[in-house]
Amino acid sequence: MGLLRATGTIGGLTLVSRILGMVRDMLVARYLGAGLASDAFLIAWRLPNLFRALFAEGAFAAVFVPMFNRTMAEGDKLEPGSGKAAAVAFAGQILSVLLPVVLVFTLIMMVAAAPVVWAMTGGFPDGGPEKFDLAVNLTRITFPYLALISLVSLLGGILNSLDRFWVNAAAPVLLNVCMIGAVIFFRGDTPVETAYTQAVAVTISGLAQLLWLMWSCRQAGVVLKLGMPRLSPQVKRMLALIGPAALGAGAIQFNLLISTSLAARFLPQGAVSYLYYADRLNQLPLGLIGIGVGTAILPALSRQIGSGNEAAASHTQNRALELALFLALPAAVALCISAVPLIRGLLEHGAFTAADTIGTAGALSAFALGVPAYVLIKVLTPGFYARQDTKTPVRVAVFSMLFNLVGNLVLIWPLGHVGVAVSTAVAAWVNVLVLYWLLHRRDQLRMDARFKTKAIRIIGASAAMGVALWFLNPLLDPYMAKSVTERVIALMLLCGIGGLVYGVAALVLRTYALSELRSLFRRPSKTN
Repeated sequence: MGLLRATGTIGGLTLVSRILGMVRDMLVARYLGAGLASDAFLIAWRLPNLFRALFAEGAFAAVFVPMFNRTMAEGDKLEPGSGKAAAVAFAGQILSVLLPVVLVFTLIMMVAAAPVVWAMTGGFPDGGPEKFDLAVNLTRITFPYLALISLVSLLGGILNSLDRFWVNAAAPVLLNVCMIGAVIFFRGDTPVETAYTQAVAVTISGLAQLLWLMWSCRQAGVVLKLGMPRLSPQVKRMLALIGPAALGAGAIQFNLLISTSLAARFLPQGAVSYLYYADRLNQLPLGLIGIGVGTAILPALSRQIGSGNEAAASHTQNRALELALFLALPAAVALCISAVPLIRGLLEHGAFTAADTIGTAGALSAFALGVPAYVLIKVLTPGFYARQDTKTPVRVAVFSMLFNLVGNLVLIWPLGHVGVAVSTAVAAWVNVLVLYWLLHRRDQLRMDARFKTKAIRIIGASAAMGVALWFLNPLLDPYMAKSVTERVIALMLLCGIGGLVYGVAALVLRTYALSELRSLFRRPSKTN
């Protein structure tokens, strides 16, 4: 399988999106800071993001892509060349049911915004009615994004199944372009006015992404026909699978929602913003690595398992775990050790103060402990979804969420918002261990000798990089609060030297041979 090629395609475009997202967050931090307007907007943004992650992207992709691929394969068996038409017809049935459902749900959530926000925040005890009312108004503006992005996910799942990964991966770039444009050209004179422009930009970006995917599908010869909603056997099967998949795929999002809600209720003003900004950096490896690898292996696993080739499926997942760890572990070490200079260099200016840097960096160091786990969850869950088992990941996710809730309640009092981040990271590792244990017990996945050997070498190379960063931090941190040019140079030196040390250590320890990297980068064969 062309694992590195597909992951590189998705991850490369995700990198562009995340860089733009970081530019967006720098601008938002500058003009909103970490106070009333920022907390209110981030709560309003969290709600549609949660449902997007649960249903529109996480669950929908996990269930729809294997079913679309299976329908295509079965159609080709009956009549060679007819599989794509059969799969597109199935997608049209899904669209006819999905559209009215998401429209009604979006309208309900917009009407019920006040009680929903109150349930999340307790009415913002620290901010008063003004903060609560602002969050409610912003939520009503941002929630149509959910309906739009749900349709985007359907079209993106079709294009992923046709191995056009880059099109769907490019769509989030439009979100960041819209939000950056809003804060540069349409921001208000106050943080509250700027928060309103950001909320409007969110919904406009959803429309832009939908138009982009519609055009791309047409270019790929895919035109969906909208008919009367009909619960065909395939649609019923998908609806039965999507609920459990939503909880399974959204474990991280649920844990973040729990963390945000507790911070809004029990911690001082600014805690919600500290957790958000820290999580934005923390999510960077997940977007580049976890989602990229997970998205790349799901179609291949579905084909391999569907053809009864369990050995090939196990090999595919071992290589995916290996690649994910190779990229995620050094990212975790860097974010944990260099949290202060990274946050200072990226965010500390304008309304974002030095105190905000310290608060955000503490959360980032704690979140970073779970970075490999967040990534590995995305690599392990396709092993269940490719077998159309969506119930097992949901049971594991519920257990993880309960663990996180207890951890939050225990750690929030002595450690504040940092305790919330620690609990989230530990809960992610619990999720990973249980998922792997279940696959191992079913004899569906076993760590092979190659993975075990490389894991030890990856740990060694990451440790070498960590030591280098520890000595670099005090040398470069003073430059992180100076001019833009000095910040950029200091950040490039910090990241560049850290990456160079990791690369050299990986070569010395023979973590990957060039021939192995070339084999990962080959185009997938038709037999996979």
